[in-house]
Amino acid sequence: MRLPDVIGIGPPRTGSTWLYNALRDSVDMPANVKDTHFFERLEHKGIDWYASHFRHATGDRPIVEICPAIFFRPQSREQIKLHIPKCKVIATMRDPVDRIYSVYKLLRRFGWIGSGTLDQTIEASPHFGGGNRYAPLLESWFDAFGRENVLVTIYDELRAEPQQYLNRVCDFIGVERLALSPRPDLGNDVNSFARAPKHRRHARRATKVINWLNSHQAHRVRTMLERAGVWEFFQGRGELYPRLTPEQDERLRERYLPEVEALEKLIAIDLSAWKKPRAPRVLENSSPRPLQRLANG
Repeated sequence: MRLPDVIGIGPPRTGSTWLYNALRDSVDMPANVKDTHFFERLEHKGIDWYASHFRHATGDRPIVEICPAIFFRPQSREQIKLHIPKCKVIATMRDPVDRIYSVYKLLRRFGWIGSGTLDQTIEASPHFGGGNRYAPLLESWFDAFGRENVLVTIYDELRAEPQQYLNRVCDFIGVERLALSPRPDLGNDVNSFARAPKHRRHARRATKVINWLNSHQAHRVRTMLERAGVWEFFQGRGELYPRLTPEQDERLRERYLPEVEALEKLIAIDLSAWKKPRAPRVLENSSPRPLQRLANG
């Protein structure tokens, strides 16, 4: 029974699909799917069910799974520690304002929330808008697996210097560095959603079908339907998402300032670019401003 050597823990909306696409030809991954969701919501199926996703692993390459939803779940961390105590972990930090807006769009796409604005959603669901809690959660992963076994990357680097970002990941995993130049499939807009669902009820039903297919390892069927445009038909085609207004951006940056400063202290990175309001707001598929490593980092 082989299990992953490295797990990408997210958080969600931090380039996990891009990383999966970049690595999938150089490491062993779950057959036909990025994320098995085992440590997220399918633990009841048992560790043998999880291991069956890696039955085709060659044994000559590291096994990697990208599970972006588990960063926020202490129980996921505990289960990984139980079953894979020597696992390495990759986490990617993203500007909390950009990430929360991207998560909002994703939740609408899945049909989990209604058509309210971001402000209305945050007001109605304080847990959603409460913050990303980067520093305390990241520190808990350090404690569980050892800081030397947790690679902390920055989403801004992925967007501005993707080759440099990927080099760091490859070095950490222990595979030969990959050249991005011949990879036109690695665009900047992977899983970037421009439109809301036309009908929330249909979007939610489509999401339940996707989850059912994943839970039964019917990944080829799910992929076939995706390529046929089925999921986009049910989960897209609605209104265009607006940009955040300068006022929204400023309010959110003030709200998340303490957690940005806590993360700065923890990983010794200058995150000034995450503190300043943007006018106009940087679009999701444009390059963010570069960050600088602190002198003592």
